[in-house]
Amino acid sequence: MKSAVENLNPTRVRLTVEVPFEELKPSLDAAYKKINQQVTVPGFRKGKIPARIIDQRFGRGAVLEEAVNEALPKFYTDAVNEGELNPLGQPEVDITELKDNELLTFTAEVDIRPTIEIPDYSGIEVTVDAVEVSDEDLDKSVEQLRERFATTSPVERAAAEGDIVVIDLEAKVEGEVLEDGVATGVTYTIGSGELLDGIDEAVTGLEAGGEATFTSELKGGSAQGKEAEVSVKVSEVKARELPELDDDFAQLASEFDTLEELRADSRKRLERSKKFEQATQAQEKVLDALLELVEVPIPEKLLEEEINTRKHNLEHHQLGQMGLNLESYLQMQDKTAEEFDAELKEQAEKGIRTQFVLDELVNKEQLSVGQEELTEHLMRRAQSSGMSPDQFAQAVVEGGQVPMLVGEVARGKALAVVVEAAKVVDDKGETVDLDDEEDETGETVEATSEAVEAPAEAEAATEAAEEPEESQEKQDKAES
Repeated sequence: MKSAVENLNPTRVRLTVEVPFEELKPSLDAAYKKINQQVTVPGFRKGKIPARIIDQRFGRGAVLEEAVNEALPKFYTDAVNEGELNPLGQPEVDITELKDNELLTFTAEVDIRPTIEIPDYSGIEVTVDAVEVSDEDLDKSVEQLRERFATTSPVERAAAEGDIVVIDLEAKVEGEVLEDGVATGVTYTIGSGELLDGIDEAVTGLEAGGEATFTSELKGGSAQGKEAEVSVKVSEVKARELPELDDDFAQLASEFDTLEELRADSRKRLERSKKFEQATQAQEKVLDALLELVEVPIPEKLLEEEINTRKHNLEHHQLGQMGLNLESYLQMQDKTAEEFDAELKEQAEKGIRTQFVLDELVNKEQLSVGQEELTEHLMRRAQSSGMSPDQFAQAVVEGGQVPMLVGEVARGKALAVVVEAAKVVDDKGETVDLDDEEDETGETVEATSEAVEAPAEAEAATEAAEEPEESQEKQDKAES
């Protein structure tokens, strides 16, 4: 076999492969054997039909076609390996010449990973937000905890903002009651904005037994996006009462005896949360700075596939779970379809460029992934997906996704190397020591995975990072 590589552009090549006919013999033998098992010829037992009879009865062309189809993947793979190529996706194959007993020639066009030169990245400098916990931040955190321990009690008065009402709803479109537009016993906090537009104004001022009608655009269901006439009836009004901020509250909501201890612990948790946010910000800015240093051509087909995948995931998973379609989502975001497409393309391009650059860094720095690192990453992914580690591991193995996880860890380690080499200062001019952060590599893996796998959006620290330990447990006990 002989092969030649023609570079069509930095991300696409054409392979021309010539295969002497003797190298097709194993595939020809396999073709005759396969056809033997599929056909019947009078006078011959199944599987014992001579090759010349098959040629006479069914044509030599059918045998050659079967043999070539069976042989092409092997010769294509051999040509790729010979050319030391890293193909992306499936090739477009064209058989240009097939001479019986002489020669097979075919071409294969395929996208490839571009050649990337990683420059010196030791001079990268980025500025991040300083870690500061203000009294206002602390008060807000404690107030959020206080809100969680609020109690409710029925009241005989008009409903006001902040009250909880139990309501019945009925939606009509063009005078017809919607099958999925009736709900009873719905609990709603006035002012939360969690239901229909206009409902806050409609129920405010109503007492138990009061009714109102308003017009609103439906956010989901069979008539999503349509204007509906909504009737609401209040069956109960409840007032919320917040606990006093004192030592008794501290003992109720946490493991601490005094409010002072509770506030001190809350401040520490906020500091840890802000340090995590600072580290994430540093990783994102260092990654952006690295990408600016490297020219990365992107295969058009790969970009198109990535855009389609992201759009599909958004429409059928994220929005689908919320009962929204893309049109409603764009209205909520106040974006045009053109603006959405442009943003999606930008996100997809960054994801592909990030993966290419970090994969090249993995090779350049000769980074490897240990079993313990892979297990830790698997545990984090399982937790974020809401699955047990065993369930997630089984799904990964059955889906053949282990190499994907290994790649995520490796790319995270590559970014950690760049972050470590970078100079990071806060907006007050102070040098930021990211070595103080626990499990920095793990966090970098997660940040990198998001940049590559999904639209890059900064995530806020979780409530658990801001609230005292055991508060949920004690709240559950208080409510029981």
